[in-house]
Amino acid sequence: MKIRMELLSDVILGNGISVPGGEDISVLHDVDGFPFYRGTTLKGIFREELLNYLEWNGNAESEEEATRLLGNVGDKQSGQKIVFGDLTLSSGVRSVILNEMKDKERHGNAVLEALTNMRTFTRINEMGIADEGSLRMARCVNSGLIFYGDVLCAPEDEPMVEEVLGMIKWIGTMRNRGFGQVRITKVQ
Repeated sequence: MKIRMELLSDVILGNGISVPGGEDISVLHDVDGFPFYRGTTLKGIFREELLNYLEWNGNAESEEEATRLLGNVGDKQSGQKIVFGDLTLSSGVRSVILNEMKDKERHGNAVLEALTNMRTFTRINEMGIADEGSLRMARCVNSGLIFYGDVLCAPEDEPMVEEVLGMIKWIGTMRNRGFGQVRITKVQ
């Protein structure tokens, strides 16, 4: 099944790397600078919502059912009935951007810079003053972008998978601060 993920707000798809003297949180991207979302990370978010879905529908063995469908936590693909591919921008969008960039001077991460923005954060103390040394910078993927990917599952599981994917409203780093609002739907 093909899925579509629309970014309703800026999202931080952290890659676990910081840039000394620059970004404290960098964005996961490919060699051309296009951000993407790992299928294994989507699987983890899906597992959270699947457990909620199963419990709300009265499944007393929700943990066992989640393990049956997704394998054990931390397993990459062994024993999975549902497999998630990476979510990327469409090949058409990628081609247009790369063609546009080749006509101009390509420097460093021009593609990444075109699709993302930098945000700064600081910690405010109880007196309403920024704490010294608390300034942080994070690269965010711009809202409005649409990513596509594949989910492999048995045909009888597709309606449930589609429903659980629709329950996912937030992804990425700092989702408790308003980043990473998404809408995930099945491509018709």
